[in-house]
Amino acid sequence: MIKKLILSLIAVTTVSAVVCTAVYASGYVTTNLKDLGDALLGRGEVTAEMDLTGDKVVDVFDLVAMRKQFTSTGEFKESTVPATEDYVKYTGRNYNNGKSTWLVQSGSAVEFTVNAKSAEVTITGDHSVNNDEKYRPRYAIVVDGEVVLDEVLNERSKTVKIFDEKVSRTAEVKIIHLSEANNGAVGVSEIKTVSDSPVPVTPAPEKDLSIEFIGDSITCAYGVEGKSAYENFSTTTENFMKSYAYLTAQKLNADYSAVSYSGHGIISGYSNDGEINTDSLVPPYYKIYGSLNDYAKPWDFTKKKNDVVVINLGTNDYSYVSKDFDNRSQEYVDGYVEFLETIRECNPDAYIICTMGIMGGAEMYPLIEQAIKDFTAKTGDKKVTSYESPIQNFNDDGIGSDWHPSEITQQKNAYILADKICNALGIESDQIGLDVASDAEYNVVFDKSTNANAATYFSDYDKSYWINVVNGGTGSDSIEAVVSGIDLKKGGKYKLTFQLSTTDGKEVPVIIRNSDKTENYFSDTFTGDGNKKSFEAEITMDTACKNAEFVLQVGGNDSCNATLYNLRLEKIG
Repeated sequence: MIKKLILSLIAVTTVSAVVCTAVYASGYVTTNLKDLGDALLGRGEVTAEMDLTGDKVVDVFDLVAMRKQFTSTGEFKESTVPATEDYVKYTGRNYNNGKSTWLVQSGSAVEFTVNAKSAEVTITGDHSVNNDEKYRPRYAIVVDGEVVLDEVLNERSKTVKIFDEKVSRTAEVKIIHLSEANNGAVGVSEIKTVSDSPVPVTPAPEKDLSIEFIGDSITCAYGVEGKSAYENFSTTTENFMKSYAYLTAQKLNADYSAVSYSGHGIISGYSNDGEINTDSLVPPYYKIYGSLNDYAKPWDFTKKKNDVVVINLGTNDYSYVSKDFDNRSQEYVDGYVEFLETIRECNPDAYIICTMGIMGGAEMYPLIEQAIKDFTAKTGDKKVTSYESPIQNFNDDGIGSDWHPSEITQQKNAYILADKICNALGIESDQIGLDVASDAEYNVVFDKSTNANAATYFSDYDKSYWINVVNGGTGSDSIEAVVSGIDLKKGGKYKLTFQLSTTDGKEVPVIIRNSDKTENYFSDTFTGDGNKKSFEAEITMDTACKNAEFVLQVGGNDSCNATLYNLRLEKIG
């Protein structure tokens, strides 16, 4: 709680993270304020000089006392500062060439606070502004959480007005690269203000958690704003702010960095003919800012240490491995192990979480599990885990360009990943947005005393559960379709949705209960109409249940079919 209070206070002072050499009448410089803020957060050394109040304790009251030295000058002046780390916070892999700070990777950004009555920024472009319009870099300017400009960059230099007011205001500003490194970078050269503040532009505060995302087009949010699966690639439909990576970082209030390239893999990029494509690999680019020549400079991993590294690669490798799976699978495993060694070398303390599967290629996931097993056996490293991402449901959630994930799919995967990160770090997950029935087990239970019997089939492809009743027994409860292993939290609010196809007029009791059948948390009745029909309800738990069951009672009628589709129990509050 104290740390949150300090963070809040530092954010309000706005100059807590600034690095410059302006000297005030008190003798303090803004660097002193930054050092004091860092010391209070445990990021720097506490010194006796920081005790401004004379109470022999260095605390937030000393920060307030020093902040009083940085008041309004009483006179509005025009000033210009460069987009360097003295004045802006770097998010992601940003390269400064002495003239501009280049936002190289997907989601790379500069973030800062402005105290002024007007502010503008100079945006610069590299050679990519001469690309075909479909391949020019896209960026956005976000002010106080609202996008005020979203465009494709087509000029070498332009000045953009951030705001222009009659009175001074404080605004949080983010300039973010929305497209990917393959299609050029966005430059930010300088910020001009009219302000009465002695330090009108200051970096946004650092966050406690930092996550790096390594991936392909899925991580880049390729086609997330596309109108159909048959629409081809364009940077105008690629928006990292709608990527599962960005949404995960937002949910966990984390800083982030991305290294992502469409069509790339670990041992092979996307292959049309099944031959290996070594021109599109992520590992060779991991230790540099970006793949294009201007940014092929070594990245300094000590600049911002990652607490978590997420790897989402294998979808493009699948186009090569699948053509001769038996002989090529070990090649992928070996390549993955080698890449894990590189990740660990560059991130000695980070948790590594590996995943894939959103766009299919489920056969690759066991190879990732094997690679982790081999890596752990070789190194003894136990801070590497994995999970299989659920395949996109484009019938219900929509689809982006070239069959890429929609915004809904990206958001659902952000909820899942945020939960996995919390589990890895030992943080309690709120599970909001999570389908708590996604990993549940499907079974059918018969009352044998009534001779009830049915055949069943569960499809991994669309998560459907088919029950063909042969002998319905004496009542609905003679045959139960049971989905078990659901963890429900006390006070949790859940949205239950599913579709069920069964005989017209058949009444099917719907129950959520504990595993020993002593308590029902929800009950209702579904009435079939002979078609695939939807059901929806909300449930609030008054108590917790670690092993709850979702139950459909489908007995009572002989020669009756029932098929359950798309069961989802989403925590919404």
